[in-house]
Amino acid sequence: MRVVTPSHKIRRLIRNRDSKWHPSHDLYKWFVLANIMIGTFMAVLDATIINVALPKMMSSFGVGLDTIEWVLTAYMLALAVMLPASAWLADHFGYKRMYFMGMFVFTLGSFMCGMSHNENMLIFSRVIQGLGAGIIQPLGMAIIVREFPPKQRGLAVGFWSVAAAASVSFGPLIGGFLVDNFNWQLIFDINVPIGIVGMFFTILIQREMKQKRTGKFDIVGFISVSLFLPIILFAMTEGNAITNSAGWKAPYILACFAISILAFAVFITAEFVVENPLIDLRLLGNWNFGISSLVMFLFGIGMFGSTFLLPLYLQNSLGYTALQSGSVFLPVGIIQGIVAPISGYISGKINAKIPMIIGILLMSFSFYLNAHLSFLTEHDAIMLPLYLRGFGMGIIFSALMAVSLVDIPREKMAQASGISNVVRQLGGSFGVAILATLLSTRVTYHAQMYGGAMQANSPAYQTVARDMNESFVHNSGSSPTDARKQSQYMMVSNVTKQAYIQGINDDFMIAAVMTLLGGIPIIFLRVRKKKKV
Repeated sequence: MRVVTPSHKIRRLIRNRDSKWHPSHDLYKWFVLANIMIGTFMAVLDATIINVALPKMMSSFGVGLDTIEWVLTAYMLALAVMLPASAWLADHFGYKRMYFMGMFVFTLGSFMCGMSHNENMLIFSRVIQGLGAGIIQPLGMAIIVREFPPKQRGLAVGFWSVAAAASVSFGPLIGGFLVDNFNWQLIFDINVPIGIVGMFFTILIQREMKQKRTGKFDIVGFISVSLFLPIILFAMTEGNAITNSAGWKAPYILACFAISILAFAVFITAEFVVENPLIDLRLLGNWNFGISSLVMFLFGIGMFGSTFLLPLYLQNSLGYTALQSGSVFLPVGIIQGIVAPISGYISGKINAKIPMIIGILLMSFSFYLNAHLSFLTEHDAIMLPLYLRGFGMGIIFSALMAVSLVDIPREKMAQASGISNVVRQLGGSFGVAILATLLSTRVTYHAQMYGGAMQANSPAYQTVARDMNESFVHNSGSSPTDARKQSQYMMVSNVTKQAYIQGINDDFMIAAVMTLLGGIPIIFLRVRKKKKV
């Protein structure tokens, strides 16, 4: 007598042509799309959910901004490195198998993040997470394109984009709720059961597909870019770190720059020599695609950098909870999701440079508004720049992607799309590293400037100190000695807070300038004139 196990039943069900999970069934592709959306939502979510938890992590581990920024940067770097490699791995080993592996690695990394008890373990675990996300995101899109016919492909990609947009909007909100009501570890732990469900349905639903021929893997390019990116960012963040007394002249900083330059030279050489490059840099020779990639890089610096800065200001300066600081980002993704398809439609009717320039101006102006924050800034003044940013991001993306790919051959489209994603992630990684380093430097500068103005012999200082002493004595019942200490502490605390906010403002002003500079290359894009009907 043959024993029928659950696995036998599943295989028999899938082989049945009447089953809704059989590839020939009309519903099959929609089940695949739903499964892909689970992975996409988680992968994008963990790039945004972390921002509101950074202040709690800094407090939990007792580390500064120059260390905790790597929790965010490590994820984006690993994701960027894995993006171009995922296509070759999928062609060689199979799309279903590699998508399952991406889900497994991401879920394992999430579990490790939740179990991390120090910052180094957390950063390492985030690298594991990022490697999994770097497989999930590009393969998810490729699987959708494969399963849906051309007439339904736009609708399917639209649903797939909803998962990514929802992560941008709801990531900080979900993270804030979990951090406030439970602990920061839970923002990673919730991925584990969802990831297990995603892996199960990947095995159950998806069919396998391999390319019959795949070239050799560009191992030299992969190793060299994997060395270049983290080492150059490490040197940039450590140059002004508190623990580095020698500054930029420290031997290990100079050694890091030397190694990164060498690795970058090897990478560039390899990509133009090998038959199957990891990243086909020749595509950057295409006029529109090369210029658009530069715009995307500068855009990524401002976009990711600003998302990193705002929760720090809200929680550390205004006393917002993690949930309150996460809720301010909710309208950004919603506005972006509404405006993006409208922008794409308009770009097909008029000169695509017009919406792109408008979007850049809106983005830059939103950063400029953020450069005037204070400890008295009201909620409406915080939200207005975010509304403008949502409009700007929605206007830019559709038009920029359409123009960048217009002259790319069809067989190179997947590689070009991968490069765009890599460039945007790299821009975000550099943005976080640059703005975090500048924040530490500018806060120190302003603290020294404000502290130097607190002269004991200054009439203004003496007047403020006397008034505060009297206030503590009469209102708090403090002794004259205690009142004097309390007033000194309050003034130093106020100087520190003012210096921190001014450093945040300086960073936003730099983001505004860099975003505005990103609009200059748009002028040189070649946009075909619309034919009159």
